[in-house]
Amino acid sequence: MAVPKRSEIRPGTFVSIVEKHNQRTGERTEGYVERLLTRSATHPHGIKVRLETGEVGRVQEVLEED
Repeated sequence: MAVPKRSEIRPGTFVSIVEKHNQRTGERTEGYVERLLTRSATHPHGIKVRLETGEVGRVQEVLEED
């Protein structure tokens, strides 16, 4: 599964991220994007974002809101 491109992510998007300290386990955190931190259009490990709750990580998947 390919990671989403920067154009697919905007502030307010509901996403699943992997934080730096969880890279080995792949444990994901879900939340809403507050700010995009990666400037390039793509990144092989995912676009880095800050969630509204303050966590920083790389987007693995854009999720549908329930």
